[in-house]
Order: sequence, then C-alpha cells, then structure tokens
Amino acid sequence: MKIALIGNGAMGKLVTAEATAAGDEVATIVTSKERDLNPNQLADKIHGHDVAIDFSVGDAVLRNIEACALAGVPLVEGTTGWKAHEATARQIVNEHSAALVYGANFSIGVNLFYRIAERSAALFASVDGYAPFIEEAHHMRKRDAPSGTALQLRESLAKHLGPDIPTASTRAGYIPGTHRVGFDSEADQILLVHTARSRKGFASGALLAAHWLPGKTGVFEFGEVIEELVGL
Repeated sequence: MKIALIGNGAMGKLVTAEATAAGDEVATIVTSKERDLNPNQLADKIHGHDVAIDFSVGDAVLRNIEACALAGVPLVEGTTGWKAHEATARQIVNEHSAALVYGANFSIGVNLFYRIAERSAALFASVDGYAPFIEEAHHMRKRDAPSGTALQLRESLAKHLGPDIPTASTRAGYIPGTHRVGFDSEADQILLVHTARSRKGFASGALLAAHWLPGKTGVFEFGEVIEELVGL
C-alpha cells in the first residue's frame, strides 16, 4: 500500500516505522514546513496514493480532508481537536464522494474500552445512588483537554446517564495516556481504567483503518471498523 503521511511528529514517525515493518510504503510525508499549502496544492502532492494518514494538528484537518477529497485519496484522520467542525468535514466528504475514517483514539483496546464503559453505564442507569465521573491524564505536551477519548467516553455514558457527567483533565510531566470511568456511591466505587503503555497501539489501529478504507465511500468512525473486523 502506498501511503501519504500528513504530520511527521512522534505519531507520524511511529506510523512510518509500523507501515514499513508491515511492507507498506510511506511514499510522501507532509511536514509542518508545508502548512501554508492550500487544499489544491496539497491535493497535487498526495494524488496517486492508495490512502493518506493524518496525525498533524486540529487547525489543519479541514484543509487535509478537502485536499484528500480533491485528490481522490481516502483519509484516515487521527488528529483530534476538530470535532466542532465535524459537520463541515462530512459535507466536504459527501460532496466529493470521498472516504474518511476518523477516531478520537485509534487504539483497538480503547475502542473496546468504550463499549465496556457504555455497557457499564447501561447497568448503573438501572439502579439508584451511583454517580458517574470521568478522569483523564496525559503528558504536558498534549494540547487538547479534555482529550478526544474522554469526550467519546462521555458521549457513550450520556446515552444512558444524561449529559451532565463530570470530566476532569490533568496535563503534567510524562504521564502516559490514562482514562478512568468511575461510578461512585456512598457504599462503594467501581472504577474502569485504560492506560496506554505506548503510542504503538495508535499507529497499529491507524494502519488497520488504512487497509480497511480503500474502495469505500462516506464517513466512518473507527469504532465501525473495529465492530466489523471483530464481529460485534
């Protein structure tokens, strides 16, 4: 598979390493030096690739989606911090009959964790006295807070428990990505925890989506890829 990589930070470098090990080719890398390219210019650069993977910055996502749509290259969107523009992104994809997979977190474990949390919320919604909460912590370099993963967890819980779910964020030092979903009562507390030991899981998930996406049309959430592949 011939991949165009948008963003060459820590995640981009890991995607390159994982892709190369799997026998794929990262043929083009778009770096921050090319941040001023307009959608048409970027489309020219990535035209002819089988798929693009974006781990850049939230402010660039709409440009990257439009460029991939113009180039006819399906896009795996791993960047967070752009959910406020999701309607516009969907419009771009639909207008060009393009293809996009996005996710707050491309870890396979996290996507199963979403489903464990939602099932737990459904159970606790049937009893009185338990208050839900979400806590997340990351290293000091992570920009968005709450994380996209925490927002997705809150959305999953809200289906059963309503929208008012306290969510706390910490950014400090070198903390690995950690997410906790709790249900607290006077008598006890139940805590579900996911801790990311490395970014390798994110890269593996993005490549999984990259192999799944070509030939499809529309906008897909990464959870849909997982559900199809594991038969949920």
